Amino acid sequence: MARGVNKVILVGNLGNDPDVKYTQGGMAICTISLATTSVRKDKDGNNQERTEWHRVKLFGKLGEIAGEYLRKGKQCYIEGSIRYDKFTGKDGVEKYTTEIIADEMQMLGGTGAGGERSERPERSAPRPQGGYGGQAERAARPTPSSPPPAGDFVDDDIPF
Repeated sequence: MARGVNKVILVGNLGNDPDVKYTQGGMAICTISLATTSVRKDKDGNNQERTEWHRVKLFGKLGEIAGEYLRKGKQCYIEGSIRYDKFTGKDGVEKYTTEIIADEMQMLGGTGAGGERSERPERSAPRPQGGYGGQAERAARPTPSSPPPAGDFVDDDIPF
């Protein structure tokens, strides 16, 4: 039997500071509002901008990290799945919600809203498997802009 795929990837800016709440068991639930903007040309050749707002939920350690390091205006990468829910409001009317349940989060950019530099170091959120995302891995690699010292170059270092 074939399985379906429910995968969402978003890169956008936070519309407000994260809202972190905790369950009775102590698990963090962080809610963020993420804006993604696309630009297209209309029939007259004018640029038309469209902004979509996404409600994103992050749970556990991922939610704690998001609540501690993300701020309004910060850019971030979210990977997860989409969830639709239906509930009956206090007035008896059925209401619908759409949320992104994040499995992975990566902070992007070095400045927050208003151009202020964050005093905290940028960190990657842990992946569900327990590993860490790209920041730690990138830190271990040498930067391509710095050439190797003259005496340390060996033919074995050539990738082709």
